[in-house]
Amino acid sequence: MSYRIPFNKPFFAGRELEYIAQAVADGDMSGNGPFTRRCAAMLEHRFAVGRALLTPSCTAALEMAAMLCDLGPGDEVLMPSYTFVSTASAVARLGAVPVFVDIRRDTLNIDESRIESAITSRTKAIMPVHYAGVPCEMDTIMQVAAAHDLKVIEDAAQAVDSWYRGRAAGSIGDLGAFSFHETKNVMCGEGGALCVNVPTLVQRAEILRDKGTNRKQFMLGEVGKYTWVDLGSSYVPSEICSAFLHAQLEAIETISARRRALHASYRSGFADLCDDGQLQLPTVPAGCVDNAHLFWIALRDRATRDALIAHLGSKGILAVFHYVPLHDSPMGGKLCRAAGPLPVTHEMSGRLLRLPMFFELTVSQQQEVIDEVRLFLSRRGKNGPGAGR
Repeated sequence: MSYRIPFNKPFFAGRELEYIAQAVADGDMSGNGPFTRRCAAMLEHRFAVGRALLTPSCTAALEMAAMLCDLGPGDEVLMPSYTFVSTASAVARLGAVPVFVDIRRDTLNIDESRIESAITSRTKAIMPVHYAGVPCEMDTIMQVAAAHDLKVIEDAAQAVDSWYRGRAAGSIGDLGAFSFHETKNVMCGEGGALCVNVPTLVQRAEILRDKGTNRKQFMLGEVGKYTWVDLGSSYVPSEICSAFLHAQLEAIETISARRRALHASYRSGFADLCDDGQLQLPTVPAGCVDNAHLFWIALRDRATRDALIAHLGSKGILAVFHYVPLHDSPMGGKLCRAAGPLPVTHEMSGRLLRLPMFFELTVSQQQEVIDEVRLFLSRRGKNGPGAGR
């Protein structure tokens, strides 16, 4: 089925094809060429990450991060269940156990107040996920991690150009992972980056990224031979993808400004419905600046949410729910465990709805979305199940 107003539409900044043609003409397309290095430098400069290593995906970056933490069988890593599979699979593929901690109702981020009680003698790391581009409460998370000698891996897949108390998401933990998937604000189809914020981890990260070889040290003349020294994989992106990404990163301020304006318009359009309890809007805590990656609303209950999806679809508007919590998945039940009950995760996953959000969403299209949501709720009535949550 085609929709008049899609959920997402990739944005092209304008110079992508020019840069791809340049990469082709230069004849350096396999990876880690000029555009890859330039993109890394742009990320390091703008976000003050220690070292940015471009990868073929955020999944690859998370897998590298897990390896850099020396995770192995029986080790545990704390994370939310309300996240994409890559957060957990990066851990589970090493034999370690993802341990799910409940989320906050206002941001859908991991509930920092529940982390410490979930720590056991097997806990090796914490993986906060910056949901919708809203940063987690990183000061508390870093303090808990320091007190228990744990690594922190920021899953900042949705949070490129989000900020926590003046620091970029992805730059605060020991390691961070960005996504440049087609659905993200800044994209190259498939792509990611590993942010290495601990200097002593940089050299090994470069080795893991280059199939476990010391190729970079050899190219720099630091070692006399190029050989296999660690268990890595092919985590270097194509220069074609990096050329595309370079154009996007050049436009990041324009992209972020436009998306934040759309976010503000949605918020304004639903403010009164939030005030009278018909729906819940996302919260951006004080000290945080989000990148407006997505705009969600939470309805009173699952039935209302599902009915609204159907209503919008009948009007040619694609709105979607989000993650099925990982602990409810077949592999989640097999490879993971929960650190106690997850009531907020259960509740919010059933109530949440994501609305169309993309750079070229027009004023009239966005107003139509707002009007249709309001029309549906006015017909539904103000006293349905779950009102006032």
